[in-house]
Parts: sequence; C-alpha cells; structure tokens
Amino acid sequence: MTTTTLAVLVPLLPFLGALAGLLLGRTAPGFVRPLAVLPTLASLALAATVAWRQGGGRAVDAATELTPTGSVPIELALHIDGFAALTAVLVTVVATCVQIYSTGYLRDDPRYPSYAALVSLFTSAMLLVVYSGDLMVLLVGWEVMGICSYFLVGHYWETPEARAASLKAFLVTKLGDVPFLIGLFALATEAGSFRITRILGAVANGGIEHPTLIALLLLAGVAGKSAQFPLHTWLPDAMAGPTPVSALIHAATMVAAGVYFIARLLPLFEASQAAMTVLAVMAAVTMAGSALAALAQDDIKRVLAYSTIGQLGYMTGALAVADRGAAVFHLLSHGAFKALLFLAAGVIIHAAGTNSLAAMSRMGHLRDRVPDAYWTMTVALLALAAIPPFSGFFSKEAVLGVAEHVVTGHTEHAPAAAGWIVLLAGLVTALLTAAYAMRLWLLAFRGHGTEAPDHGRQPLTMTAVLWVLAVPSLALGGFAFRALPDWFDGHDLAPTLTTSVLGTGVALVGGIITYATWRHTTAHAARVPLGAVAAHPEGDAGLVEAEAIASHEPAYGDIAYAPDPSDPGRMLLGPLHRHAAAGFHLDAVYSALFVRPVRAGASLVRFLDREVVETYVRGAGTLPRWLGTAVRRAQTGNLQTYVSALLAGTVVLAVAAVLVATGA
Repeated sequence: MTTTTLAVLVPLLPFLGALAGLLLGRTAPGFVRPLAVLPTLASLALAATVAWRQGGGRAVDAATELTPTGSVPIELALHIDGFAALTAVLVTVVATCVQIYSTGYLRDDPRYPSYAALVSLFTSAMLLVVYSGDLMVLLVGWEVMGICSYFLVGHYWETPEARAASLKAFLVTKLGDVPFLIGLFALATEAGSFRITRILGAVANGGIEHPTLIALLLLAGVAGKSAQFPLHTWLPDAMAGPTPVSALIHAATMVAAGVYFIARLLPLFEASQAAMTVLAVMAAVTMAGSALAALAQDDIKRVLAYSTIGQLGYMTGALAVADRGAAVFHLLSHGAFKALLFLAAGVIIHAAGTNSLAAMSRMGHLRDRVPDAYWTMTVALLALAAIPPFSGFFSKEAVLGVAEHVVTGHTEHAPAAAGWIVLLAGLVTALLTAAYAMRLWLLAFRGHGTEAPDHGRQPLTMTAVLWVLAVPSLALGGFAFRALPDWFDGHDLAPTLTTSVLGTGVALVGGIITYATWRHTTAHAARVPLGAVAAHPEGDAGLVEAEAIASHEPAYGDIAYAPDPSDPGRMLLGPLHRHAAAGFHLDAVYSALFVRPVRAGASLVRFLDREVVETYVRGAGTLPRWLGTAVRRAQTGNLQTYVSALLAGTVVLAVAAVLVATGA
C-alpha cells in the first residue's frame, strides 16, 4: 500500500468508527467499545507507518481537484512533512489512550455511545487538519472540531455549568473564526490558490501584497482555537466536560490546531515584522497571566487548564521568534505529559466517586489510595515544571534557546524585540509554573482536606494508560532533541547553557519557595480550628462565599466554602490572589463590552418589533376590516332598501347636474 493511501486511511478510520458507533450504539451496544477503540488504534498504527516511511525526508504531496470553482480551485490535497507525520502520531496516541481510558471512566454512562463516536469524529477532524495540504479542506476539520467540542464539553448537559461552558466555547472560538475565514480568503486570493505549497511559494516570491493584514486576521482564529489571550477564557470553563475530553482537547486536538496552523504557514508571518511582534506580545501575556491564574485556582482541572494556556504560550512564543521546530517539539512533549496530568486527575476524581473532589482544598490522604495516579502525576508535574531530565525540560529549553539566539543576533528571522519579550516572559513563567506545579502536588497528595469515601480500586484500563503516557513524559525529551532536527528543518534543538541554567534555576526557586510557604502555612493552620471560617484572612462567611463564586470555586455542604488555610497560593500572591482566581476579571470585561450591549440591542429590537412594527401591522389590517364591516352592513338583502337607495342616488346626481349646468 502506498504512503498516500495509508495517509488517507489515517483520518478515515476514526470517521468510519464514529459513523458506525452512532448507527449501532442503540441497536448493538456490545459493539460500542470495540468501535471506539479499534479504529483509533488502527489509525495509530497507520500514522506510525506513515511517519516511518516519511522519515523526516522529502514531504509527501498528493492532490486531486474536488470541483471547478473558478479562479481559485479547491483540492483534496495531502502534504505530509516531518511536522505533520509526528503530530499525527501524537494525536492518535493520545486519542487511543483517551478511548481506552474512557471505557472505564464512563462505563456506567448511558450516553457513552454518542460520547465515544464524538471522540472518534474529533480525532478524525484533527488528523484532517494535520495532513491537509489545502486550506479549505483544513478549514473543514477546523470547524468540525469546534462542533465536536461543543457537544463533548456539554456532555453533562443536565448541569447548567456544562451547558454554559459548551456554549461559551463555541461562541468564543467562532468569534475568532470570523476574521480567520476572511484571512483565508484574502490569502488565497493573493496567492491564487488554497494549496499550502503554492501559498508558501507565493510568499517566498513576494507575491503576497498584504502579509501583515492577513497574518493578523489569521491570528484571531488561532487565538480562539488555541486559547491565547484575549480569546482564552473559554478553556478553563470547558472543564465542565468529562475529564478524558479535557485530556483530548488540551493534549492533542483543538488547542494544538492553532499552533500547528502557524507552524505550517510560518513564512507568511515572518514576512511581517509587526505580526511577529504581536505574536510575541500575545504569547508573553498569555504565558505570564495564565501562570498567575493557575497559582490561584482551587479546582485541579482549572489549574491544569490554565497550565495548558501557558504552555501553548511557549509554543506561540517559539513561533514568534521564527522557530517552528522548537514550537512543535514542545507541542509533542506537552501532549504527552498534559494528557497524563488530566487522566491522572480523572483517576483521583473517579476514586472519590464525585467531581467535588476536584477541589484541591478538600483533598487528603490520596497518596496511598491512588498510587498509580500519585507516581505518574509526579512524573508529569516534573515534566511540566521543566526539571531535567524530564521531557518538558528539553522542549521548554528549546523555546528559550531560540529566543536567546534572536536576542544575541544569531538569527535575523525575527525582530530582537520579539526575542526579548519571549525570553523574559518565558523565564518568569518557568518560575510560576514550578510554583503552581509544586502547589498542586502538595495540596492534592499531602493536603489536609476531608477524606472522601473510598470507591475501590480503579479499572485497569484507566491505570494502565497512565503508565503508558508516563514513558514519553519521562524519556521523550532526551531522545527527541537529538532525533527531531532531521524532521524539523534541521534546526538544533539542544539546550543551551545559559537558558538551561536560568530556566532550571528559576524553576527550582519557584518550587522551593512554594514548598517553604506551604510548610509555614501548614504550621499556622495547625493552630487554627480546621474548617473554621476564621481561617479565611477576611474572616467573613459572606465574603468567603462571594470569593468562591468569583473564582469558580464551589461551595460544599450547608456552609460557605472556606479555602484551605494551608494553601501557599494565597500567601504567594497576596492581594493579587482574588483577581488571579477570577481570571483577572476578563469575563466581566467581555460581559460589559459585548454581552450587555448585545442584550440591550436585543431588548431595543424586541421593543421596536412589539411597539412599532406590530402596531403598523395591526393598523394596516384595521382599515380594511372597518371598510369590510361597512360594506357588510350595507348588504341587508331587503329589495325595498336597495330601490330606495337607488332613487336617492339618482336624485343626488340630478341635483348635482343642475347645479353644474347653472354654474356654467
């Protein structure tokens, strides 16, 4: 079988699995789990075969015109280079792990058949984005992922949080997709084609007249899809969906699509110094802001959500300094350890039998109860904090290293300002990342919260997946930075001495300070009655509940939720904690700028429709009705009345005629 044929089957098999799962989910429930796992597993085997055949060498290109469209044709095209081949392997690995994990996590869920089918469709759409060589075909996968995320995030639609989160995810990403679509059409018009290879050829030959405008339009869509500032607010709320869905979205699909798209078209962005600077600023704000927000969250999944936003900021930062190799390297590394983090969090939640244990302040005594989650999550957190020799260290240092090259003038593909912005923001974020990773580990496994009831040992399908993902989280980085340059344009990805020392140093400082703060706050909390409202710095129950609502922290039991007094995040952030916990109030800003004006406009339209338009319509019908009534009353059916009226009319006409004649 040719490489092209195998590549076509990679996204096709999950799609067929999704279709079969939807059709047979009710009539043949015994086939649901095999139809969820086997097509994705087969797709993984084929993606690995395609990657092995491609081998980081010359790109595999194939195309056939779908239909004549005039001056700009749309083609069903494949373009598989080293980036695409390895990204497809990541997508299928994570999707397979999620499908296997879900068979245990959602084994008693009555909507599991539709869930599994949507996960397969989600996977197929992302693979279409990865392998597509035509922007319009890529757009199909891009939008299918959007609708799949809407249904999957809203899987628990009985809860208002899930309904609101799914709608928010859909609307915010669509807000970015509008300028994105305009940018795609503008780019194709100037290049004369939707084919990626032809567009890059036009960029190289100076055939794109407005690269800055097009790049900025495309960045809006990327910001929405990859949850970058200012369109990142949907991702933390998307945690209302099942935990395996969070792992899939955060590790290998949806949010990775935006980063991958820029990597595909990076020469277009390099053609505009302004676009590269905007990208660098966007990445820096995203990195630092999300890390601060993560340090203030109590829900473990929201911590991981903000962590994803920050790590995506590293990837866009690497792209801002014109190195897609470092960006995709971190994409691969992050995909492994972030999937592991979410799935380990799912084991913790599943062990408690309720989502309420997602609040870290209520966790306690978990190390011995969920040892698989404890050890594997420890590995993943060390990778997240970029501690050597874990995979996150090598990929994150690749990003900081290329930023250093720009700053020191070793490359001219990006402005020096972008290099400084990415480097400084990356170091600050490394400090904060280690801090919130240490905080998560301490509160989750060494906290003093209320012990939840033990729901027994977790299914093997869940715990085995954790150990599978722990392998690349531990060992991928050391192997990959030597092997990947041959796949990624030949650029060196080895850590540099300066950034390695700085990055690791600030990470260790962040972890040590957080641990010391935790020890201090734990000793202080031991002298305060556990659960007392006085444990809160303000000591006011109403204030505690209001802050919990503002920061999306749930209230438990019959009393207001009082945050864990041993939480080091409060002491580290100080007065900034309240704002960071609420995501720096961006939702409130968007509500004031967009939601309230739209609602006010809708109210005005409703008033005009009811009081003006409907009044006019009612008035237009009243006059004919009155005339009809008058005519109806004239029709008496009495012959004498008709003759009398005829004579009276004749007399009137005669008198009028005499008067006219006399006047003449």
